[in-house]
Amino acid sequence: MRDTLAILVGGGPAPGINGVIASAAMEAFGCGLRVIGIYDGYRDLAAGREPRVVELTFDHVSRIHTAGGSILRTSRTNPAQDELTLERSIAALVALHVRYLVCIGGDDTTYGAAQIAQRMHGHIGVATVPKTIDNDLPLPDNAPTFGFETARSVGAGILESLMEDARTTARWYVVVCMGRKSGALALGMCKAAGSTLAVLPEEFGERTDLQAVVDTVVGAIVKRRSLGREHGVAVVAEGIAERLASDAFAGSENVGRDSFGNIRLADIPLGTMLRDGIRRRLDEIGVDSAVHAKDIGYELRCAKPVPFDVDYTRTLGYGAVRYLVDGGSGALIALSGGNVRPIALSDLADPRTGRIRTRCVDTATEAYHVARDYMVRLEPADFTDAERLASLAACTNLDPRSFRATFERVALP
Repeated sequence: MRDTLAILVGGGPAPGINGVIASAAMEAFGCGLRVIGIYDGYRDLAAGREPRVVELTFDHVSRIHTAGGSILRTSRTNPAQDELTLERSIAALVALHVRYLVCIGGDDTTYGAAQIAQRMHGHIGVATVPKTIDNDLPLPDNAPTFGFETARSVGAGILESLMEDARTTARWYVVVCMGRKSGALALGMCKAAGSTLAVLPEEFGERTDLQAVVDTVVGAIVKRRSLGREHGVAVVAEGIAERLASDAFAGSENVGRDSFGNIRLADIPLGTMLRDGIRRRLDEIGVDSAVHAKDIGYELRCAKPVPFDVDYTRTLGYGAVRYLVDGGSGALIALSGGNVRPIALSDLADPRTGRIRTRCVDTATEAYHVARDYMVRLEPADFTDAERLASLAACTNLDPRSFRATFERVALP
């Protein structure tokens, strides 16, 4: 009987999933393996139900690498939520006679795979392929996670349209985009499209207040006015919501958590909260400006992958199977210098939490500072230069001293 390789997808969709499935399956065929796809990620495995599977053939996968979405669908299910759930997941894999498992996912999916690999001691070889448009996994050489480049490209196109609409109608857009732990997508979209500013979680402390985020955007609106422009687009990473005090969501109903303990950011109307806060602050300081909120997220996740992600994922899927067939288990498959580089899942764990470490935007890098230099936002020099401070205050009903007292705290160097 041939050994069986199973493929599953966890977490949110990302462009390029089908490329991994295709290349992993085709390499497995070449190695004489039987290949099955498990639908809906860990969902049925973790629940103790017989999972729905499909035996993949060449005809299933030969032309899917350029398509968006996932032919195996996906789900946000934690197979290691507790001991019973982990036992159920492993028992289901054993019942399917799985010898090798390729998990495609982000930090949460990788965490689940790490627990299965640790428990199985190589009896089931486990490899994960890093997938997330958030670009928040710590890959070597600062390589992007697959899906990020496509999401950035599609998102930048949307921002360009919004920027033209903003110019034409003399209004502001506050755009909330995905990025739970990292503002990489917000920064990348802003930098590529040349939108007015990006607001990232990394620019605030572990705990901040909604007003600080509001005033960051309001400060940009005022500064643009002082430069003779009454329109703009601010891009805000949704992960800022995780840094806000819980009372910020007092008026929001049904804000729950997923099986990994993460706040369901989709349940938080961050764009509306920011829009309303910005409108209130503008009214307080006597600035008349139309402000609208827009979410960008789901439009990006199942986009047709750009050639970079098609190329990237085909190598990752191939590398995952070669690693497993060569006797490996318990690693994330990355690329370094054009070569496949397995990284032990244990090396990716945060020693404090046991969870997979996430990669944040490094605000000390030139890549970040180049983006900042093209943004319009309040800076320390706006408050030390008396002429500039007077010019900003003149756009409001505040005097220079009151303007400084209100906005100086959100000026980043």
